Amino acid sequence: MRRLLLAIGLAAALPAAAAVFPTTPGEALVGEWRTEQVRPDDTLLDIARRHDLGYEEMVQANPGLDPWVPPVGATVQVPTQFLLPPGPRRGLVIDLARMRLFHYTLGPTGSGVVTTHPLGIGREFRLPAAGETRVVRKRTDPEWIPPPSIRAERAAEGETLPPRIPPGPDNPLGSHALYLGIPALLIHGTNRPWGIGMRVSGGCLRLYPEDIASLYARVPVGTPVRIVRQPFVVGRSGDDLYLQVSPGFPEDETTEGSLPNDVIRAVATQRRRHEEVDWDEVSRAVAERSGAIVRIAPTP
Repeated sequence: MRRLLLAIGLAAALPAAAAVFPTTPGEALVGEWRTEQVRPDDTLLDIARRHDLGYEEMVQANPGLDPWVPPVGATVQVPTQFLLPPGPRRGLVIDLARMRLFHYTLGPTGSGVVTTHPLGIGREFRLPAAGETRVVRKRTDPEWIPPPSIRAERAAEGETLPPRIPPGPDNPLGSHALYLGIPALLIHGTNRPWGIGMRVSGGCLRLYPEDIASLYARVPVGTPVRIVRQPFVVGRSGDDLYLQVSPGFPEDETTEGSLPNDVIRAVATQRRRHEEVDWDEVSRAVAERSGAIVRIAPTP
């Protein structure tokens, strides 16, 4: 009950759609799957933003549904259920493969709470390396100094970028920015919110305007940041074991036609003694790479 009250209390300070959940040691599955009917003039991006989801998450959950002109009244799958990344639950965890940020906090009673937001991330070959860093400074209404590579890229497209972009509606950093210990890597807002859940940035990590404003208020300088780039997650919930395999990135090497050894090892590590794993389901999840969370043990 204390965890639930803490989660409700923190949720009151968050945007209405923000996903905030109490955490329990050993429990990796949070949230629940939802459905919603398409309203007039809705796109999947409108529905995604209402539920603090990104573009790719919505498209993967609704294959065959036109993301820009879904039929009014159609039932849309809303994937507001998440497997928490493996590893320490503290500070910020950036999951590049799922384009999602997880923020862990401890309440006054020591209970844990996680808040998660979708991300816009770097285009091909412009992702940060996996590793650990910290928030080293914060700024509201940040000025953007385009790096030479971006200015050269835009020049090749016929656009001249000035050396500095002041705060305002034309600033791609949005209203708030968290500067990390990795040079030129920021977590910031955006003036193009429909790019959340896509690979559209020059390398930084973008959040919806309402999400970065909330995160900025909650994250102090010095907060640890862990960046992971793992295309699959294995986690438990009660007696059940779950697997989520993301589509991955074109620049990553993939193993075709066989079950990757790292997935087998991760499942074996989480598997309990005498527990039967549905390896056919594991193989399907790896082959499809749909981002769906599937139960792989115990078998029905």
